[in-house]
Amino acid sequence: MLRPNPSLYSKITHLKCHRYKSSFASAIAAASKLVTPKIMLRNPISLVSNEMNNLAKHVMGLISSGHPTLNRVTSYYFEAEGKKVRPLLVLLISKALSTIPINERNNLKIDKSDIPDDPVYSQPPQLTILENPLSNISPLHILHGIKPLNPLTKGPEPIPEASFDNDNGILPKQRRLAEIVEMIHTASLLHDDVIDHSETRRGRPSGNKAFTNKMAVLAGDFLLGRATVSISRLRNPEVVELMSNSIANLVEGEFMQLKNTAVDNNLNTIDEGRKELPPSIGKFTNDLHDYRVPINDNLLTSKDAMINTAFEYYLHKTYLKTASLISMACRSSAILSGASPEVVDSCYEYGKNLGICFQLVDDMLDFTVSSENLGKPARADLKLGIATAPVLYAWREDPSLTELILRNFTQPGDVEAATKSVIQHNGVQKTKELAEKYRDAALANLRSSFPESDARSALEFLTNTILSRRK
Repeated sequence: MLRPNPSLYSKITHLKCHRYKSSFASAIAAASKLVTPKIMLRNPISLVSNEMNNLAKHVMGLISSGHPTLNRVTSYYFEAEGKKVRPLLVLLISKALSTIPINERNNLKIDKSDIPDDPVYSQPPQLTILENPLSNISPLHILHGIKPLNPLTKGPEPIPEASFDNDNGILPKQRRLAEIVEMIHTASLLHDDVIDHSETRRGRPSGNKAFTNKMAVLAGDFLLGRATVSISRLRNPEVVELMSNSIANLVEGEFMQLKNTAVDNNLNTIDEGRKELPPSIGKFTNDLHDYRVPINDNLLTSKDAMINTAFEYYLHKTYLKTASLISMACRSSAILSGASPEVVDSCYEYGKNLGICFQLVDDMLDFTVSSENLGKPARADLKLGIATAPVLYAWREDPSLTELILRNFTQPGDVEAATKSVIQHNGVQKTKELAEKYRDAALANLRSSFPESDARSALEFLTNTILSRRK
């Protein structure tokens, strides 16, 4: 069904000076502007516009400190127009979960044995899911320290009860979860830009360039500290565990990128073999992900085995760095709603598949979009010595890439040669096809989890548009 769009009527008067050559073409152009396709009525942001519009303001209330410079650094990336895909996903998932009848959402997981007399936890699950996040758990005089300048101890403004359930279906704790996810993601951006020596982010100087490496690292640490405090105030043990683990996953994924053990089996060196690690005294032993290439394999050549291992490593790293935060946030939103275990699992799988799809598209854009349009340097991964999916696909067809990958593209001309090989062997197209498989899996997760609704349609729309984004 097509509906009038009154805001576009005023544009009709400007059609005479438009580039159309005939009055008939102008009339057609005018008519097309007077209607809005139904799919646009499901614009993902429009369904949660109030929550998204207030997101940055609420985050500022959670991360402000008593030091003006720290406030300036921590708010720097929130000032820019970012995609904010992660909080948008949490809010839309939350809205879709609200369409599940309340009598089917009574699986709120609480460990009452630790806090048997707590009035919050003694309520029936259906009432508990409507609770606001707590302002504080520890006594305020402990949190304040010497001088009470910490805005977090004042507690965030309460969410009006009349607006969160009946009107939009998003629970207070789910709104807070969306804010927490954006805080964790922004902290990772501050840290990543230091690690990668980035100079731009979202079209302007990166945090490390604008403020120094030290301040960017400390600001990221501060954001993570405030995020963990906010997580604890959701008072759900499983959500605390999930979201805290997502932070650890981000770090492990970054280490997998810094030291790719799929192509570099020497565990005693780092920095492309230039730095020796201090010898272990053997006091502790830890299990490792085994990404060693099999030597005696009757089915695969050593090159094929190495490429397959490198792909497995790449997808694992992609999950930890990108998909983990999204998948655990989606799962946490379902847990906070009291959804059944089947729905909780489907929400996790949706986030995982979507997150991997999102990163695959990011890796495609690194080869297809200019630095100006991308908002950050193009070919950045190659310049950092990272072989992403387009390169790995080209490697299957081009044995000459082996030497370049093993030396992390450090020689003059390596980046250009790898780029040429990706183009010649359709590495970007093959990466797109893999991204489509993860997108399709994510869509299947949505349709198995939620009743049909505007929120589910918006999630499907958002999932489909990931493949067409340009930044």
